[in-house]
Amino acid sequence: MTQATTPTTLHAQQHLGEMTNERGPIESLSAEGALLLAEARNRAFAEVARGHLDMGLSVLHEALSQEPLAHDLLSDMAALLLSAGKLVEAQAAAERALLLQPIHGASLYTLAFALSGQGQILRGKEALELLLQGPALGNLMDEAPELADIARVELARLDALIGAA
Repeated sequence: MTQATTPTTLHAQQHLGEMTNERGPIESLSAEGALLLAEARNRAFAEVARGHLDMGLSVLHEALSQEPLAHDLLSDMAALLLSAGKLVEAQAAAERALLLQPIHGASLYTLAFALSGQGQILRGKEALELLLQGPALGNLMDEAPELADIARVELARLDALIGAA
């Protein structure tokens, strides 16, 4: 059977061996492992698109039980939790992803919105400032450039809130 190539699958193939944390490189996944994780991510988002958030999260939980160091899975889980309004859980998942990949743009984005949504304005602002500069911004522009402008608008909103306080 021929496997379909999706943007997530391509992303997984292109980023093999690039995961690092504050202690250095994280052991990279095999090509097969990366493709299995990409398939899990695709299944999870397909479930959510059908209105089955819990099923999508379940798919990601199962994949994480097989690959607990997959920052992309944690970031996806954080994004899904954020979209469901589960801000505390989204924050926790984003923070776990950032422990594995400190400059991961999508995780910083989710963390910032989860924090600001909980009223943690200063911490949300700090996450956005980190996101919108240096390697984190480069990562965001590689993976999800459409989020950069939204992050800038949110940073301006938080700055205005802080200035008004």
